[in-house]
Amino acid sequence: MGLFDAPARPAGNRSEAVVFPTLPDSPAAFRALPQAALATPFDTAALTVLALCFYPQDRDAALEMLDYLRGPRPLTPYDRQFIRDRFMDHDYVARSYFRGATPANDYQPAQPYTVVVSENPYSYQNEGYATLWLTSGGADSPRQVQLRKAKDGKWYLWEQFLLAGIRPPESENPWA
Repeated sequence: MGLFDAPARPAGNRSEAVVFPTLPDSPAAFRALPQAALATPFDTAALTVLALCFYPQDRDAALEMLDYLRGPRPLTPYDRQFIRDRFMDHDYVARSYFRGATPANDYQPAQPYTVVVSENPYSYQNEGYATLWLTSGGADSPRQVQLRKAKDGKWYLWEQFLLAGIRPPESENPWA
């Protein structure tokens, strides 16, 4: 099997729960997580949620984390602006990908922090790429993350579609 081949197992409807006992408090702590080895596309997809969750408290640190996940292809000025725009009004979207985070509890996740990442039969259609899906407690359908395997064998973040709008927390919804 070549470096960019799909995993040996056939892609199916497998899901993997990636568990974080605590959330990192700095980019260094983020890089020290076992998942930060970026050995699987599931780990990289779950780490994307952690990096995005850090944005409301420290933008620069979150962007540094995202750059780490993107490896040899750092964020562009457009990427940075897009992320900033998504966080202008809604800081809860990223948290919604943790298990237990729903509009009813203002997107407060259960602990340990768990992100469920899923593949489907089409996840590895393009050589060297993986398209995985994450479920938000506030969306009707899973959201996509694309990853790319580099020559170093690591899976890097290629593109994420996690910041689209979701149902607001009930505390912000006068009709709930």
